[in-house]
Amino acid sequence: MSDPIFPKRDPAEPEFWDLRYGARFAPWDAGRVPAQLRDFVARSAAPRRTLVPGCGSAWDVRFLAESGWDVLGIDFSDAALATAAPILGPWAARARHADFFAPIAGEPFEVVYERAFLCALPRRMWTAWSKRVADLTEPGGVLAGFFFFGEGERGPPFALSSRQDLSALLEPAFSRIEDSPGTDSIPVFAGKERWQVWRRHASLPKRSD
Repeated sequence: MSDPIFPKRDPAEPEFWDLRYGARFAPWDAGRVPAQLRDFVARSAAPRRTLVPGCGSAWDVRFLAESGWDVLGIDFSDAALATAAPILGPWAARARHADFFAPIAGEPFEVVYERAFLCALPRRMWTAWSKRVADLTEPGGVLAGFFFFGEGERGPPFALSSRQDLSALLEPAFSRIEDSPGTDSIPVFAGKERWQVWRRHASLPKRSD
């Protein structure tokens, strides 16, 4: 069966995602919790306050909530949140409609979890994403998750061309402390995503403007 054809919309706008979730077309949705996230939670000394931007169907939000973590998933697509509601079940209040780039109650967080959010944003928004994710991660906290690397300009998913490109976005606010290939990627990301953990510096160096 061929993929459905959608009217042209900007992926920076909710309607782009509303159309796809409304048509139940979500090839980026694994429908399960990735093994490396499970391992990250198992290795953590205690539950941590976590933000999941672009939570979509919210499998990871449910897993974190069931693991005792104080987790908040946000999405600006009403259709995505409608998809998430039956998956979340008793944890439905852990996901809400919000804009990543607007103030979020409770920020900053100990952990910001990245899963197919950066690669869903057009590249013109990546600099703003890097500044915002630094604000959302408390000093000493971490940005942890999966980052998509590849070639080509078309998307979503929009691929990072190299690990150096990601470093340019996140340094000097963060330092990379873990980096390994994705172990159980779904087809759209297979062989192209890496699990990484970035620690937020306690303070940032002064700029010499």
